Amino acid sequence: MQGLSERKRTSNEKVIEQIILEQYNQYYQLAYSYVHNEADAGDIVQSGAYKALRSSHTLRNPKYAKTWVHRIMLNEVFNHLSQPKLESYESLQEERGNESEHTQDSYSDIDLQRALDALPSQEKAIVIMRYFEDKKLDEIADILEINVSTVKSKLYRSMEKLRVKLSDESTAIGMGGLV
Repeated sequence: MQGLSERKRTSNEKVIEQIILEQYNQYYQLAYSYVHNEADAGDIVQSGAYKALRSSHTLRNPKYAKTWVHRIMLNEVFNHLSQPKLESYESLQEERGNESEHTQDSYSDIDLQRALDALPSQEKAIVIMRYFEDKKLDEIADILEINVSTVKSKLYRSMEKLRVKLSDESTAIGMGGLV
């Protein structure tokens, strides 16, 4: 006979597993938007899924499981970005080869991608969750564990930075890139 805590753990694992399966592509896109590398994005999602399932017993309320898993995935992205980069010759050659291939990606606008990359990580996360993942402001606040008003102000500030950055780049392009 299973104890109450064992049943809770099993129940949480099932809920988390279902969320990961349903949201896998969204988590992959989130990771890819930061690392711009398919293998790294896949590793990040796999690591996040493992951590979420391994610590499922710490989830207090299954109602917040989706937010809880999203936060774990975002933390995995930030952890990956904080690690020193060690690249092999083969990976550099592969990356150069992939540059010539055009892959279909929802973040394919290179100017927008560069502008997003220039934002601080939390501001970038807010913009991506709001406009690429269609998350509501209160969901973003829950995931990042900050106030909704802070999300609003950071989103407004980030959008202004993006507008300035993109208008500067379009001006530079219009002048033949001589700025």
